[in-house]
Amino acid sequence: MIFPAETVEASPKSDITRLAIVREPVPTYARPGRKRTGRIPPTWYGHRTILPIIGTRPGWVRVRLAQRPNGSTAWVRDHRVRHGRTPYRIVVDLSRTRLTLYRAGRRVLKVPAGVGTAEHPTPAGRFFVAFQEPRLHPPYVPFLLVTSAHAVPDGASDPLVAIHGPLDGARQIGVTGTRISHGCIRLHTHDLRKLRRVPPGTPIDILRRTPSAPKRQPARPSGA
Repeated sequence: MIFPAETVEASPKSDITRLAIVREPVPTYARPGRKRTGRIPPTWYGHRTILPIIGTRPGWVRVRLAQRPNGSTAWVRDHRVRHGRTPYRIVVDLSRTRLTLYRAGRRVLKVPAGVGTAEHPTPAGRFFVAFQEPRLHPPYVPFLLVTSAHAVPDGASDPLVAIHGPLDGARQIGVTGTRISHGCIRLHTHDLRKLRRVPPGTPIDILRRTPSAPKRQPARPSGA
């Protein structure tokens, strides 16, 4: 089954994203208090499950999921997960072949990117960093940021979209970016290294049109 790419705008701007850290299998629900729909495993591909929280109700949190289909979400009981947070957000602009990193609402990096071709498109939507995978051998040097996005299936495989080095495409990426990959996002090695500190759970917006920069909230007077 082919899941169509979603055209979206940037998700709501926030300096900080709350995270749900899964330590044990956690039941999921389509709506708070309704019938169980499944469960979230504590690990995914051998890495700790850490999910962005995108909604709350008393005693409940809504999280994005790493499993297919793209864009999947679920409600879980708040007390079943531990909490963390990340100040980072990644935005990938497919139309301009650019990757932008924000920290606490401020842009700290904007670099050219190699994105999917027309035959093998990078899926658009709202995703997150699922885990960081160190690879100490070519061609994936020095590491990969594996995302929750899934590319178009290739037979029985389930290709995951990752942010990684240029492979053999550094010249094509150049200073403008290009459409070169099979769905992953390729960066120059020196640019990729600047994403080393981005933790799992960090939101990733992959857009088909140019997003506006996240806006910082004005300071509120004491007692407001």
